[in-house]
Amino acid sequence: MGGALSSADMITALYLHVLNVDPANPKWEERDNFILSRGHGGIGLYAALAKRGFFPIEQIYSYEQLGSKFGTHPSLKIPGVDLSTGSLGHGLSVGVGMAIAGKRDRKSYKVYVLLGDGELQEGSIWEAAMSASFYELDNLVAIVDRNRFQVFDATEKMMAIEPLVDKWKSFGWAVKRIDGNDMEQVVDTLEAIPFEVKKPSAIIADTVKGKGISFLEGKAVSHYWEGPPPEEQVKQALEELGGFE
Repeated sequence: MGGALSSADMITALYLHVLNVDPANPKWEERDNFILSRGHGGIGLYAALAKRGFFPIEQIYSYEQLGSKFGTHPSLKIPGVDLSTGSLGHGLSVGVGMAIAGKRDRKSYKVYVLLGDGELQEGSIWEAAMSASFYELDNLVAIVDRNRFQVFDATEKMMAIEPLVDKWKSFGWAVKRIDGNDMEQVVDTLEAIPFEVKKPSAIIADTVKGKGISFLEGKAVSHYWEGPPPEEQVKQALEELGGFE
């Protein structure tokens, strides 16, 4: 829940404003690709896909029920999902491959990869980052959801990852740091892609874990809100988020 809420502005901006996709033709070869590398925030992606028209939102109500295709992590069984994810550290590498294919096939699509900040502790992320700049993939965008918490504790207590801007720049990326929960900043930044010609773009999005639910905001426990939670907490959370369809 925590990561789905912290990245909600970015995923909403992508699917309702930025991404060139066709809900009637999810496998359209000219489409922009989106990879939720931090797969455990899948519920936020499902909501955005439903809002964009890939499937009726009522289908999500089967989330994590036996036989449902809507599990914790996204699956290719779901219309609009471009990659089954969950094994952390792999998404950016696949994104590099997609971006290289786009360049070689002379396609105009872009590839967007949303990364968790704890995921940056995986060495494979930095191998992919090095490859992306070497191949001048200015059709590739990495978005880091910098909510500062992973499953057990704060990222800086588990394995410090700052200074992120300097690190991404040192790997040859064009970088911007923004407030990832400010929709105006998010939209303006996404509209400015690519930041530099012949360089992949990295967005370090400072966010609040569990954004929008007061008793989850900025807390490690929001990473995995064990359920079923007390009914009064569910009611409060829905009220604070503005209701339920």
